[in-house]
Amino acid sequence: MQMMKWSVMALAIAAATTQLAFADDQDDALAKENLSSQAKSNGFLEDSTLDLLSRNFAFQRDFKNNAPGKNMTNEWAQGEMLNYSSGFTQGTVGFGVDAFGYLGIKLNSGKGTSGTGLLSIDDDGRAHDEYAKASGAVKLRVSETVAKYGDMRTAAPVFATSDSRLLPESATGFNVMSEEISGLVAEAGHFTAYSNRNSSNFDDSLSTNYSGALPDSISYFGATYAITDELSSSFYASEVEDNWRQYYANVNYGIELADDQKVAVDFNIYRTNDYGNADSGSISNTTFSLAPSYTIGAHKFTVAYQQVRGDTPFDYVGDDSIFVANSVQYGDFNAAGEKSYQARYDIDMTTFGVPGLSFMARYVTGSGMDNSGDNSGVYNTSSTPDVDNSKGGKEWEQNFEAKYVFQDGVAKDLSLRLREAVYRGNEQANGVYGSDVNELRLIAEYPLSIL
Repeated sequence: MQMMKWSVMALAIAAATTQLAFADDQDDALAKENLSSQAKSNGFLEDSTLDLLSRNFAFQRDFKNNAPGKNMTNEWAQGEMLNYSSGFTQGTVGFGVDAFGYLGIKLNSGKGTSGTGLLSIDDDGRAHDEYAKASGAVKLRVSETVAKYGDMRTAAPVFATSDSRLLPESATGFNVMSEEISGLVAEAGHFTAYSNRNSSNFDDSLSTNYSGALPDSISYFGATYAITDELSSSFYASEVEDNWRQYYANVNYGIELADDQKVAVDFNIYRTNDYGNADSGSISNTTFSLAPSYTIGAHKFTVAYQQVRGDTPFDYVGDDSIFVANSVQYGDFNAAGEKSYQARYDIDMTTFGVPGLSFMARYVTGSGMDNSGDNSGVYNTSSTPDVDNSKGGKEWEQNFEAKYVFQDGVAKDLSLRLREAVYRGNEQANGVYGSDVNELRLIAEYPLSIL
């Protein structure tokens, strides 16, 4: 009996000890979970990543009424993009580096068909056999705030570098990103130079897309806040030196109606006013879009309305710095005074037994163009002598996209994509904004995680 009592006591002590140890482990896990990202750092090398993206890109653009210019641009190229991101050194302040090396190789191009943006071009208009660039940025982290300086890609709605050709663009400057408050992502940036998507240089001038100005710098700050799981909002402000000040706001709301049904609404608005020397002329422009969508099972239906209010088009720096619904594959539908409408359909074939396969089709039509009130004349230019401005301009574009991503096997994550666009405009739209176009893009991408 005495032996039994001692055994019971031993079991009780062991159980209590185990419970205490388990509680301590839970407390340690919870404490670690509550630590900042910097406090949880494993080290410079330990948290490093190294990724390679291979991209094969064939691009053909057929100009239907571009005499005496080129009738077609047609190129095929291979791109290799190596990206390294170190971890951060341990301590209150962590230091690290991001680096990249890009290589573009010509597979097919000719002097008469160059100019797609896939390849760099020499002085006589021929594409180089290859071009490359390599650079990076230093970074430091305190708690949940990361600051970077050097060459990097940006994704702010007022300044976003493009990745729509063979190699990505990058910009030179600094960026600070902070997530100290749960649900809130705040950032600020200041950039003074650019590396265009088909350039090996890192000192290309920043440039506006429509006025042709070459500002010395762009600065911005902003934040995105997840108010609830269904509702988020963003606000950004930017200054393009001696050109304009621009403000951006977004509200995005989505709600599940049933297991396979969802309704969402996306609203974007920009306000732009000239600033400083007003190198892009007198600007007072408000551009907005509203895009509600309905998803049921594999099907998604989207409609969008976009409007430009002002005597100048909506202009921006950086080839992707336009976060409105009707900026699509070829056109932006951002002419002065323009109103545009979109109908779009997406289908995910997973439901039908083909995971990884998806299709998209959309149609956008715009009218009401009129930049005749642009007294500065910066945007009131035409390639057609008889057309002085865009007044009365109309345009439309249709897009089709098919994409397949391999789900397993040796080709797992390999994606194949076909993108097609047909653009048409009347005389006023063609005279100011370019030729009618048939466009085809074939893109294959294979990502590889090395570290």
